[in-house]
Amino acid sequence: MRLYMNVTQTPAASSAPDAFSPVALDSVYTNLALIDYQETPLYELRGLARRLGVSNILVKDEGQRSSLRSFKALGGAHAVVRLVLQEVGKRLGCSLQPSDLMREDVRAVARTLTLCCATDGNHGRSVAAAARVVGCRSVIFIHEGVSESRGQAIGDQGAEVIRVTGNYDDSVEHASRMAEENGWYVVSDTSWPGYEAIPTWVMQGYLVMANEALNQATALGKPVTHVFLQAGVGGYAAAITAYLVNALGEQAPRVVVVEPENAACLYASAVKRECTRIEARDSTIMGMLECYEPSLVAWRILSEHAAAFMTISDEAGLHGMARMAYPLSGDPVICGGESGAAGLAGLQSAANSDMARQSVGLDENSVVLLFNTEGATDEVLYESLLLKAKALL
Repeated sequence: MRLYMNVTQTPAASSAPDAFSPVALDSVYTNLALIDYQETPLYELRGLARRLGVSNILVKDEGQRSSLRSFKALGGAHAVVRLVLQEVGKRLGCSLQPSDLMREDVRAVARTLTLCCATDGNHGRSVAAAARVVGCRSVIFIHEGVSESRGQAIGDQGAEVIRVTGNYDDSVEHASRMAEENGWYVVSDTSWPGYEAIPTWVMQGYLVMANEALNQATALGKPVTHVFLQAGVGGYAAAITAYLVNALGEQAPRVVVVEPENAACLYASAVKRECTRIEARDSTIMGMLECYEPSLVAWRILSEHAAAFMTISDEAGLHGMARMAYPLSGDPVICGGESGAAGLAGLQSAANSDMARQSVGLDENSVVLLFNTEGATDEVLYESLLLKAKALL
């Protein structure tokens, strides 16, 4: 484990971009209702909280988010609906509402649009599913590390799935080139200079998780003091952070960003104090987090508002996965995928280190919020990793 306290964090009273404020939620909920929306549960891990010496641990279970079993169902769907409303509206010369996407004249234009993206699995599946609902064609690029079953799950949503050489970042570049050559629309969950609007829309979809979790924690009477957020390019972590800052102001919890030690581009960026692409290393089991360059929009938010950045080993990730599946007495069983359990893995690593506990302010009064970002989205892989993980308990 490595831990870096963010020396560039802004004062607690400062706000995050308005795009990630509670005001943005109305349009997000409206767009998601067209695709698939149902609130996910928030669980208490009181037994584990006692073990780790904190007051309570709350886990938002995104493994129960629609049939996709991942938080990615929120971002891709919202962005697709918003993009199609915008582009079809331009061609028809009128302003459209989500309900208009079922009109035949609107769908006739939508059928001429091709949406594409690169994915580790979950985001591409979300984009493909939403494209199918609104009537667009989708082309999804997956890299060498994406399992066959995840690729098949994307294809089952009606997408054309193309496997490309290299890692996730290579597939992002390939998707961008193909879109430019063919006049397609990129619906990416990462951003770069000159391409920020659509990734911002994707991130807006994730505000739903934060809003639900905040309401659920309030109903339990549990003011959250810390949030451990796993990160790949950082979009989800930044969206949750920005929402909490905007909604709670000075009462916002401390955010700790958690990454695999072999793919810690945000950690490296924090140390260098600038958005930094790192060299690819050996693959991590946390495949959904294996990214080597941060999203520019996400980095701006996290560089200002995250309290700390930390890295965890694959063994720590497996331990977190096992603890969800085989909980302490009285705690609920949670199906957390190899990346979904990374936030819990980060908390366990920090709580078991005197240095880290003191640095991030963990104590017997701390209430920690975690997000299980995905369930068993690849059931064969999940079962094989769980066999290894159980031995670590």
